[in-house]
Amino acid sequence: MKALYSDGTVKETEEELKVIRHTCSHIMAQAVQRLYPGTKLAIGPAIDDGFYYDLDRDGGFVPEDLDKIEAEMKKIVKENLKLETFTLPREEAIAFMKEKREPYKVELIEDLPADAKISFYKQGEFTDLCAGPHALYTKAVKAFKLTSIAGAYWRGDEKNKMLTRIYGTAFPSKEELESYLTMIEEAKKRDHRKLGKELGLFALMDEGPGFPFFLPKGMVLKNTLIQYWRELHTREGYYEISTPLIMTQSLWQQSGHWDHYKDNMYTTMIDDELFCIKPMNCPGGVLTYKNETHSYKDLPLRLGELGIVHRHERSGTLHGLFRVRCFTQDDAHIFMTQDQITDEIKGVVRLINEVYSKFGFKYHVELSTRPENSMGSDEDWEKATDGLKKALEECNLPYAVNEGDGAFYGPKIDFHLEDTIGRTWQCGTIQLDFQMPQNFDISYIGADNEKHRPVMIHRVIFGSIERFIGILIEHYAGKFPTWLAPVQVKVLSVSEKSFEYSEQVAKKLKEAGIRMELDNRGEKIGYKIREAQLQKIPYMLVLGEFEVEDGTIVTVRTRDGNNLGAMKLDEFIAKVQKEIQDRA
Repeated sequence: MKALYSDGTVKETEEELKVIRHTCSHIMAQAVQRLYPGTKLAIGPAIDDGFYYDLDRDGGFVPEDLDKIEAEMKKIVKENLKLETFTLPREEAIAFMKEKREPYKVELIEDLPADAKISFYKQGEFTDLCAGPHALYTKAVKAFKLTSIAGAYWRGDEKNKMLTRIYGTAFPSKEELESYLTMIEEAKKRDHRKLGKELGLFALMDEGPGFPFFLPKGMVLKNTLIQYWRELHTREGYYEISTPLIMTQSLWQQSGHWDHYKDNMYTTMIDDELFCIKPMNCPGGVLTYKNETHSYKDLPLRLGELGIVHRHERSGTLHGLFRVRCFTQDDAHIFMTQDQITDEIKGVVRLINEVYSKFGFKYHVELSTRPENSMGSDEDWEKATDGLKKALEECNLPYAVNEGDGAFYGPKIDFHLEDTIGRTWQCGTIQLDFQMPQNFDISYIGADNEKHRPVMIHRVIFGSIERFIGILIEHYAGKFPTWLAPVQVKVLSVSEKSFEYSEQVAKKLKEAGIRMELDNRGEKIGYKIREAQLQKIPYMLVLGEFEVEDGTIVTVRTRDGNNLGAMKLDEFIAKVQKEIQDRA
């Protein structure tokens, strides 16, 4: 499967790499058991950027072991072992794994139905419980690298034993592998947790695991994004609402979330009744719609909400701003008639494209269809899926179909961004829902004066504002465009003689609506410039005797070390204001 991005470029998706990476995980497990007999195998799947295997060995593993394991893997590849598959009835499979002394595999098989046929893959002396698919021969794995070691609880449960997880990646060619490893090194420099701390944007504290603290500069960044969001949505005819953080359990039962999502929800007792802290905004949006009687003339009705939601994530999965337990979702719920579906979806697609283009993202699109655990009739699902397909086709937007990955209440369109170093992130989504309007019995009065059921769109653009900020930090490596930068200009005095002029310049910048800081410390100017560069402030104004004598000019430097030379202060202010206004 290939992904066609918004700018017309074509790239391989992870689906094409899954077979080779899954095969590589088996090669790694085989190498481990050759080198360290007695090591027990847990699970070893392909993942988005490679593969891993969870292993149980007395004494565990250390990073120095990876080179030895890699060398043995290369031998296995060179042996060009054939991967052969076979199946066993459940009881025979259990006995087979017990004979091999693989307790984790036994546990996995015991969880399967009694009549299940259990599949295995064999290569040389090594056999693993696995559903596949795999390459035909080990030689198909041409380029791989073991990347790191981490701890992982068996089945993700903190009550279970801690295993060692060895991560790796694999590609069809050495060139692609080298490119990926270079990207990983660049990603380490851009790590939003590191930069977030250095730039004073946010803090992660033990007192609130998974609940980020936004610092003053981080709040400027967050509020700037929110202001942009509000301007766009006002222009597009959305009405902003705010719904309660805590609502009754019965509401979530009615919406269907309780049956499908209760393990991720926080609850509390109020007046002897169970309440839930909302993990989604949609039921509140539906109740807002239901609060009034609506005519077909009111539709489409677009309700936007910057709602704070809470979701219980396992502690081992928390990761900076990318995976948190509390975040702001830039939700919108659109209520419409069936004949408005295509136009409304096209409008959302256009808006998402505008936003992502503003930040310099390319993207590709996936259409996710009905999952096994879903609500509603076949007819409704078919209508909803056809509506999304039609909108994408009329937008001339290529898409891949992701079978069975829709929401439990409807199919969805997912937007996958590509950042400046080639990584992809799933952010925007458009979900078409026939079920929730039915669950809440909402209606509108049609032209025939009869009640009709509206259709509902759930959609986000940023997704989680916190996560989007994390993506932006890494996308720009902390060098935000001027309009987004928490501090846009730093005024630097060369000596005490320019203190007064520096204060005058700082005052004019502030009056012009430019976010600025003044550095009138008695430090050397080279030190001040370096410090401002480390803070990744777009512009520095260096003010010495020459600028003081003229009284109208400033010497402008950029964070990348470019000296733009002398410029009239009013001219510089106009330049920065235009960058801010244009969101350049």
